Order: sequence, then structure tokens, then C-alpha cells
Amino acid sequence: MNGLAKANSADQETLFVLVTSSEPIGLTAKRAADLILALCGIVLLAPFFVICCVALICFSPGPVLFRHKRVGFNGKQFDCLKFRTMAIDAPERLRRHLETDPVAAAEWIATRKLRHDPRVTTFGAILRKSSLDELPQLFNVLRGDMSIVGPRPVTEEELGRYSDAINAYYACRPGITGLWQVSGRSTTTFQRRVVLDSYYAQHWSMVLDAKIIIATIPAVCFSNSAY
Repeated sequence: MNGLAKANSADQETLFVLVTSSEPIGLTAKRAADLILALCGIVLLAPFFVICCVALICFSPGPVLFRHKRVGFNGKQFDCLKFRTMAIDAPERLRRHLETDPVAAAEWIATRKLRHDPRVTTFGAILRKSSLDELPQLFNVLRGDMSIVGPRPVTEEELGRYSDAINAYYACRPGITGLWQVSGRSTTTFQRRVVLDSYYAQHWSMVLDAKIIIATIPAVCFSNSAY
């Protein structure tokens, strides 16, 4: 059974693989691959950067980029970049929605996501569905904040839910893609996300990274689990 199949097995739902080392995985080889892939991605995807920027200016007045504090390697915080997909008053919209909709509140507690998110603009929904909102994270990779493959970057609040698996998260640079993105993404529970991050930290290899990158292509093109 290959690495992706093992990570997605039912047993992994309850098995937490703990990582006690705080050494960065990948070292020189992974970092070199990150730089090459990020630079190539920025050059090849430049037209999409331009289209997204122009469309946001025309259809969604406000800042083009959204910067959000996330926790990275060894617990260091950084500004994670995305194209803005939410309305300017997003926090207030979320608060009102969760106060008046108990089903949405339960969904938020379980996954930290909402299938019908009142904060997301019409164009923002398109960006999320296509994953184009995450293109600016290629610059996070260049800066060394993130990797192409790794756990999804979490907020400090979300990090508290990792419990004993927190060292697994600290051992990695957060990734633009990863096991979570190719294993159901927004349809999975946060608990399973922690399990997948732990598995990745324990079993990392360049081969596993390559498999995840290849699996990301159909996940982005055909998956209905992004929202």
C-alpha cells in the first residue's frame, strides 16, 4: 500500500502518529525543490495573477490581497497570503450567522469551515472553487514561510486542537497542498486533518511529496470538496 493509501485508510482516523523532533523535514533538498517550483509557478501562472487582480478590483472593491496570521515551523507566526475572497465586514457576518444558525455553528466547530459561508463574495467563491485564491502563497514559499507540500497553515486558535500532535505540525513548513487537500479537503473533520498532518510529518519523503503534487491536479480540477 503506498503512502497516500495508507494515510487515507480508515485506521488513520483514530491513530495519531506523534512526532517529538522539532527538526525541519526536508532540509536542503525540499527547500531547493520549493524554490524551483515556486519560481516556475509564478512565471507560468502570471496571467492568472493578473486576471485575478483585475477581477477583484472590478467586482469586489477592497484590498486585493488578504493577509492572515498563521503559525509555521517551530511555532513562528507569519502573514499567509491569499487573494481576498470575503466581504470587508466578514467577521461581523460570521458572528451573526453562527448566532442565528445552530447547524452552521455545529459545522464550524467540527471543521472550522462552512459549506454556505456568508462571508464569501460571488467572485470569491469562484476563486475558492478553483483554488486560485491560494496563488499568492507561492511568494510565501519563496520567503521560506511555507513549502509547496505540507500541513495547511493554521491559526493560533486552531493549533490548540492539535493537542499531543502539535510537534508534528511544528516539524513542518505549512504547505500550499498536502494530504488534507487530496483526502477530502473541506468535507473532512478537523480531527482527521490533524491525523493527516501527523502522518505526513512522520512519513515525509520526496517521493511522498511528488505523489501529493500529482494527486493535487485532479483534486483541484474535479473535486467538489473546496469551499
